[in-house]
Amino acid sequence: MRFSFWTGNGQSWEDTLEGCHYAEKTGWDGIWYADHFMPNEENIDQPIHEAWAVLAAIAACVPRVRIGPLVAGNTYRNPALTAKIASTIDHISGGRLVLGIGAGWQENEHEKYGFDFSTVKGRLDRLDEAVEIITSLLANPRTDFDGNHYTIVDAPLDPKPLQKKIPLMIGGGGRKRTLRTAALHADEWNYWGMPSDIEELCEVLDAHCEDVGRDPNEIQRSACALMFIAEDEEKLARFRGKDFGRATIVGTPSEVIDVVGSYAEVGLDELIVPDFTFGPLERKKESMDLFIERVAPEFR
Repeated sequence: MRFSFWTGNGQSWEDTLEGCHYAEKTGWDGIWYADHFMPNEENIDQPIHEAWAVLAAIAACVPRVRIGPLVAGNTYRNPALTAKIASTIDHISGGRLVLGIGAGWQENEHEKYGFDFSTVKGRLDRLDEAVEIITSLLANPRTDFDGNHYTIVDAPLDPKPLQKKIPLMIGGGGRKRTLRTAALHADEWNYWGMPSDIEELCEVLDAHCEDVGRDPNEIQRSACALMFIAEDEEKLARFRGKDFGRATIVGTPSEVIDVVGSYAEVGLDELIVPDFTFGPLERKKESMDLFIERVAPEFR
């Protein structure tokens, strides 16, 4: 199993880079970065960096690890532009990019920045078309596409990526549409979820694969979960049983091993750990070390 580091996009560039350097140096397998322009509702004046610009800098500065957006909002960019950015960053990184993409969901930034939010169906329809365009541009000499939302006419994309195929990650848990899009096009799929959530959605994804004639083993599966890890029970006590609104792992290294073991049992290929709960930089490094030194070796 791979273990990857998700660095928050509200940090200074200096802290972001140091955290990413530290993750690479200490044995993490990947670095992910969220694609947003502002926080969702709370503290909307918090500074937020743009994802692709930061990923280009990480690609140039941090060696070895996989990098990618978690996930790029399709509504923010024309898919041809997304393909061009992805190919360029693949070159900068020496062939380490994973292209994560989703339909887009954060309504407030669409409103503030003038992006068309549309409806859920509209966003999912756009995502289906975008994934077809991106896949074709990255692979073929020219692309023509005449859809309901995008039109591409004899479009080139050069240089092609360094990788023979940039892995395409589809993010989201929509049972009818998003997981079907993943079954049709994705090399990887990602979702915020605990092991039971992942197991259930993997069954849905597998069923879509059967419907479209795809081998489900061709799609790797990854999950995100907040984490509070410590050896001191007093540090953990105030987090146990608390609802953080999303998948959360709380425990000592041995307890976290049990949870990660449950992920492994349902076929997870990658666990992505956000640094959102790890605190300031030096304290963050302590949590990162505790996980990568005490938990990760049990699954590698």
